[in-house]
Amino acid sequence: MSDQSRRPHKPGKPHRRPQKDPVRILAFEALRAVDERDAYANLVLPPLLRKAREKGGFDGRDAALATELVYGTLRRQGTYDAIVAACVDRPLREVDPPVLDVLGLGVHQLLGTRIPPHAAVSATVELARVVLGDGRAKFVNAVLRKVARHDLDGWLEKVAPPYDDDPEDHLAVVHSHPRWVVSALWDSLGGPRAGIEDLLEADNERPEVTLVARPGRSTTEELLREEAAVEGRWSPYAVRLTEGGEPGAVEAVREGRAGVQDEGSQLVALALAHAPVEGRDALWLDGCAGPGGKAALLGALAAERGAVLLASEKQPHRAGLVARALDGNPGPYQVIAADGTRPPWRPGSFDRVLMDVPCTGLGALRRRPEARWRRRPEDLDGFAPLQRDLLRTALESVRVGGVVGYATCSPHLAETRAVVADVLKQFPDTELIDARPLLPDVPALGEGPDIQLWPHLHGTDAMYLALIRRTG
Repeated sequence: MSDQSRRPHKPGKPHRRPQKDPVRILAFEALRAVDERDAYANLVLPPLLRKAREKGGFDGRDAALATELVYGTLRRQGTYDAIVAACVDRPLREVDPPVLDVLGLGVHQLLGTRIPPHAAVSATVELARVVLGDGRAKFVNAVLRKVARHDLDGWLEKVAPPYDDDPEDHLAVVHSHPRWVVSALWDSLGGPRAGIEDLLEADNERPEVTLVARPGRSTTEELLREEAAVEGRWSPYAVRLTEGGEPGAVEAVREGRAGVQDEGSQLVALALAHAPVEGRDALWLDGCAGPGGKAALLGALAAERGAVLLASEKQPHRAGLVARALDGNPGPYQVIAADGTRPPWRPGSFDRVLMDVPCTGLGALRRRPEARWRRRPEDLDGFAPLQRDLLRTALESVRVGGVVGYATCSPHLAETRAVVADVLKQFPDTELIDARPLLPDVPALGEGPDIQLWPHLHGTDAMYLALIRRTG
């Protein structure tokens, strides 16, 4: 902001109104919703973009920039907070959250995009004038001018502790993850520094949109006709949209014949469907079916074999989403709203059971970057009893000779192997199945018999799967 603009206005001289930038205002509104309402950006942003397009004057490039500003700011929030903290004379907790959101947008433009520094500063200060007022805009201007003195690497040298002094804290600042998450991911991944750095970097990359062609309803050939569409890496039903785009504009998705589904989720469903069972194969259960992606794929695979899927979801509104995903399934199915820890079905009813349990979601930080800042280590204690109860239900629900798949979208050992080991102590008549041969084209699945997928190794969410057979 120029010196002239700081001087009192002369009598009769009109005050310059701040220029409203719809892209940055929209990004700010999305960040405020994430902060104030604990909303998820992937749920908040699409309706905001749709509304902006309907008003007119908001094109695809505007939408792409707004999306980059929102997700880039959220992914790098920890790093950017450390940098802002070095540029202000008070603790960050004493800075108003809306001001921090504007600063985050400005820092991301300065350090995480190709926007010229002068344009990044001036556009952010103008945004501050619109949404915060002139007084706090001056504060934003002063902070951003300090930030602009160094590039990202220069700032990381200043604000990140040396790796040799504190490896986890160094990685936490450099790669913008809470320290406890870095520690947990490293414990699960194992190996040297290079592996954990690759994983943390993958968490900060923009994920591709992955579609699933539901068998009997759509084909990958149909989806590959979309612009910038390529085959999936591992799943025979996956198609990746390499340039993003709007899945809702794809006819098969709009009609429910295809869906948006990470390839890791597809692989979990496929492994369960491919696992050998002894005897009949007629009745399948998805015991935690919401919002319905795995249920829709399992239902289609079951229909190919003449089997029936029961999809159960505790929350009625999520059960509605499951019903919508399964609508048009080529074979018979049923959707119910039921508590998986107190099931209404008889024990030993099913041949195959999938229990994709509620978890911290640390495996999907690419898609929900804000989750890393919301989760706390104590959240694990809240999920632990439910995860164990649901796995017990699954093992009680499957018949002898049938198979249970225990899945989480978290690689945290407390939510994966610890749960399986604890529960199997209560079920001696069970055996773990080596799941790796069921996905023969997928490399680096771990030491087995369970499977752990990784963003940096497989391009998927960090899904976990253990397959268990009832033997008596």
